Parts: sequence; structure tokens; C-alpha cells
Amino acid sequence: MSKGTRYEYVEITDFAAEGKCIFKSEDGVIFIEGDVAPGDIVDLEVVRTKKKLKEAVVTKIHSLSKLRAEPYCQHFGVCGGCKWQHIGYEHQIGFKRQQVVDHFQRIGKIKNVEINPILAGPQTTFYRNKLEFTFSNYRWVTKEQLDSGEKFSKNALGFHVPKRFDKIFTVEKCHLQPDPSNALRNSLHAFGDAQGIPYYDVKYNVGTLRNLVVRTANTGDIMVIVQFGEKNDEAIELVMNYMNDMHPEITSLNYIVNLKGNDSYQDQEVINFSGERTIRETMEDLTFLVGPKSFYQTNSEQAYNLFKVTREYAGLTGNESVYDLYTGTGTIANFVARQAKKVVGVEYVEAAVKDARINSALNGIINTEFFAGDMRWIMNESFLAKHGRPDVIITDPPRAGMDVPVIETILKAAPDKVVYVSCNTATQARDLALMSEDYEVTKVQPVDMFPNTHHVENVALLVRKDR
Repeated sequence: MSKGTRYEYVEITDFAAEGKCIFKSEDGVIFIEGDVAPGDIVDLEVVRTKKKLKEAVVTKIHSLSKLRAEPYCQHFGVCGGCKWQHIGYEHQIGFKRQQVVDHFQRIGKIKNVEINPILAGPQTTFYRNKLEFTFSNYRWVTKEQLDSGEKFSKNALGFHVPKRFDKIFTVEKCHLQPDPSNALRNSLHAFGDAQGIPYYDVKYNVGTLRNLVVRTANTGDIMVIVQFGEKNDEAIELVMNYMNDMHPEITSLNYIVNLKGNDSYQDQEVINFSGERTIRETMEDLTFLVGPKSFYQTNSEQAYNLFKVTREYAGLTGNESVYDLYTGTGTIANFVARQAKKVVGVEYVEAAVKDARINSALNGIINTEFFAGDMRWIMNESFLAKHGRPDVIITDPPRAGMDVPVIETILKAAPDKVVYVSCNTATQARDLALMSEDYEVTKVQPVDMFPNTHHVENVALLVRKDR
């Protein structure tokens, strides 16, 4: 097989990792990306061949799969998000569960545990509480827009075109975040464009309007953060007064002046222009303050279901010492604290630990302690002696999973149970394999936090083996 090889009237065979599909040819497995579904009858052309990877594009669709659904978003095919909206939701969650099964069996060598049916999302649209949009003077214009003969501004506010760091397409309506997210974005875009305020140029790192963050909470609170690419005091004042005057629904209005070469703002000063510095999220009878730099699960409603599974798997009776690793702002730690004797949260980021302590105090929780630093060094023998060996460890690492030294630290701590929450079942399965001599996986619950994408969250219960 070589680049340019064509296949005609072939059937797309199955889903694959990262949201792609596959065609199993006589020449091997070929990966296909884009608007394609298992069961489609198509023509293909190979566009890339590597030793272990062959990729193709669809050149013609002859018939559509029964798995398909009608895409609901006008930006489908251009936008890199919600790539599975052309797949019926019942089929999406079926594949996500199968993905967990495959990773556990193939990577983790775990074959003796039942993978529960996935917890489907209560909402498949408008479920996110946070979105980030990018300003750009390199607007992406689709072929249909070009063919229309209309004139378009070069300025854009929206999302990156997949695989194009320098191109942004203007989002007219996004189906990911509830109102007033679309109204806020479109209002600011119309104002900035009409006022002639320079939009950001990523190639030369110049331009005033750079980035927009909108956070919506289940309490009705709304946070807006406008990121500026240069210290243009006149333009900043103009923009912030406009948003403050025109959108009184915003309860926390903030801005950042970021002169760096990237949009990350964890190391930048956030200036509160009006309203509160935080917004409030609630879960059961708990209230969590969410600041501009705070991490909070982006699907609030489904996060509650995820945390309920985590608490159930921990099996707390009120007598247990719990360690919550990668605790972030202490959401899980505070969620389980009232069912535990004590909870110790460990997190790399000092600012997140401060938020965790504030959230405990806000809710009158007095049996939590939070520590910032590298858990490989924090959880040493003296730390365990001072705070007590954990009966249960809850761990919710980033997509890369846990470092080997962290796994070794958990094994030395030797809790009776480990509840492993993961947003990447491939790295989760890898880590579970490293713990298999000491622990048995007894329960597994996938949770769909991100409908219409290939991502899946997963909770696994590990029970210490008898020695």
C-alpha cells in the first residue's frame, strides 16, 4: 500500500481510538477521520502511510450507515468539537464502553471483571460550564461562504480549525454551553469588530483582543474573562465597560493582559473589573467557589453522578482515613468528607490547595487537610506516620495517568481500597496493570461526561489482595 492507493465501494468496519473509524483491508487496517461511521459504504484514498499507521480520506459516500444521526450544529465538519454528533447517541455510548473493555483487556490484562453499562449523559447538548474562544485576524472562511459572494471581515472569534494553529472560524451558535454563552460571545465579537479594536495575530504575537473565557454555573452565576494581548488601556476600558453595561447578567467580570506567546493564564494576574471574584457551583448541600484559575469538572450535572460512584466505591462508614490524590480544588475530598473520619488531599498546585481549604471552610467541613507539592515526596514515611496510613485512596490524575513513583508510593501506603477515577482509560489500564500484584479490580463504571465526543470517564475500584 502506498499514498494515493484507492479503494472503491468498501464498508467502514468499526470505530477506533481518538474518534476515528477503521477499514480492515487486505493490506491491513486503515484509519479514517472525519464524517464517517461504521456501516458507511464509501470510496477511500490513502493519504498517509507509516510503519504502523495508514490513514485515508473518504472521497465518495455511496450509502449511509444505520448508526448515523442528523448533525444538529451548523459548524459540524469545520469545528473540531462534537465530532460524533453524526452518530446516534446509543451507539456512541456503546462504543465508549467497548473502548474501556478493550483497554482493560489489552493494556491492563484485566479480563475477570464486568464493565458496567455506561452512565449516559442526562444532556447531550449544552452540558459544559466552561468554554474558551479565541480572537484572530486570520479568519477561516468555508468554501460555501466563499461561493456565496458575500464579503467577510477578517476578524474571527471562535474555535481553532482542526490542525490549523493560525486559523479561527467564527462561531455563530455553539451547542456546548447554555445561555447566555452564545449571546455574550457574539455581542463582544460584534462590538470589537465594529470598534476596529485589533484582533490577535498569533504569528506575530500582536493584537489587543486575544481570548474569551465564559463560565456558567448551576446557581445562575456567570463569569467572563477577557484576555488582552497588549496593554492598550483605552481599548481595555472600552471593552470592559461595554461588557459591564450591556450584560448585567455577568456576576464576575475579569480581564488579563497576557504578553506571552501562548494563551495559558495560570501564571498571569487576573484583574477583577466588576462583580465577585468567584462564581458558585452547588452539589448536594455543598457550595464550591470557582475562581478564574480554578479547575472544576466542566459537566456539572454528570460530575455529580461521577462523584456519587466514587463515593459509593469508597464504601465509607465514617471511620476511614481517606487520601485524595490530585485533589485539585478539593471537590471530591469535600464531597466524601462527611462520610469519612478524615480526608487528606494532596495536589501539585498551591493555588488549587488554597481553593480547597476555602471550600472546606465555606461548607463547615473540619475533617479535611490539604497539602501542596509533589506527592512522590510528600507521602513519605514521616507524612504517613503523622497523618495516619489511609484506609482508602482516591486518585484522579490527569490524562497522562500516574507516574511510576506515585504508584510505588500508593503501594507502600497499602490502603485497603483504591478508587481510581480517570479521563483516559488507556493510561488507567496501564497503571492498574502495575498495581495488579497487590490489588484486584472488582468494579468498573464508565461515565459519559462528554456526549458527542469519543472521550469517556471511568471509575475503577481496587481491593487489596489477601497476603
